[in-house]
Amino acid sequence: MASLAAHRERLRLQSLNDNTESDLFQRRRLHNEENPNPEGFKSTNMSLANGVCYRCNEGFTPQEQIVNSNGEIWHTQCFVCAQCFQPFQDGVFMRKHIHVNPFVEVINKIGIFDGRKYCEHDFHMLFAPCCGKCREFIIGRVIKAMNSNWHPDCFRCELCTAPLADAGFVKNAGRALCKECNNKERAKGMGKYVCHKCHAIIEDGHIKFKGEAYHPYHFNCTSCGNELDANGREKGGELFCLRCHDKMGIPICGACRRPIEERVVHALGKAWHVEHFVCAKCERPFFGTRHYEKKGLAYCETHYHQLFGNICFVCNNVVQGDVFSAFNKAWCVSHFCCSICDRKMSQKTKFFEFDLKPVCRVCHEKFPGELKKRLKKYHDDLAKKGQS
Repeated sequence: MASLAAHRERLRLQSLNDNTESDLFQRRRLHNEENPNPEGFKSTNMSLANGVCYRCNEGFTPQEQIVNSNGEIWHTQCFVCAQCFQPFQDGVFMRKHIHVNPFVEVINKIGIFDGRKYCEHDFHMLFAPCCGKCREFIIGRVIKAMNSNWHPDCFRCELCTAPLADAGFVKNAGRALCKECNNKERAKGMGKYVCHKCHAIIEDGHIKFKGEAYHPYHFNCTSCGNELDANGREKGGELFCLRCHDKMGIPICGACRRPIEERVVHALGKAWHVEHFVCAKCERPFFGTRHYEKKGLAYCETHYHQLFGNICFVCNNVVQGDVFSAFNKAWCVSHFCCSICDRKMSQKTKFFEFDLKPVCRVCHEKFPGELKKRLKKYHDDLAKKGQS
């Protein structure tokens, strides 16, 4: 047994001599000579006969400086970063904890992974994730989303910049959006409104209140208290159902039978929405232009003359615009003239009838006296018949 123990001791010394020839050992030796008593290292007079280094599993000399880290005893030259093999600056090193949802947690700036310790720089380079926005290392809580890692404060909605770390997000066209912005984007593509109260898409009818769209069921009628539907109306900053709204003296459109809340047109003895007061023939709104009434219907100028217009006695065309009427005949303004001398006349010009045609005063004075007497007697007889 004694010979076996002596053999083991020779092997241990041989291994130690081999290690002293390595570059790593020489760096450690030089560091220890330059820093005989660095901060964080302790001298001890305790008996280390049974103690071994946590890393190299070798023993200690009675007066040797040691490092005690969380109950683990190290040679000073063994207590180095597992990546760069350099001593820890000011005794600072890093620890990494692994959970189901990975978080990097700094505890006394100790980096331990698979039993190895790392300096702060190497620990970040090896294990700390980079933020997808600011590209900095993430120390603390990590948000894993959109195939990237994020600081909680960097993970925000790409449209409104609201924080998403705790509120949740929706992936939309490769973007992380809050639920409200996602609903707005979906509604744009569908041509629908987003409720200003619950921020959900309005699938059916909506109601407008103070310029915003809402689900009707969010409101009740101010008058009767019934839940509103899409026919609800706003008046004076309050909402009413259609029935209560119609009882408030608001004019009703003669076309759609709906209340008129904005501009109103009065014509044909009725009230109309501006866009609903249209030509009975072409159904184009008048929008304030001239219209003609016939048998309770309104017509634009073109179709009124086409359907009911007067035919000019001279050009035989439909009279466009103002018309001169006399002797059951119609004339264009430019065609109303004396039938004898072609002198142009207006309705203010005095004229006489001859053969159911207009004659100016000058030409009438040139008629023979007998002819003028017969014409006068003829018109007097017509006047008596009309009175009887």
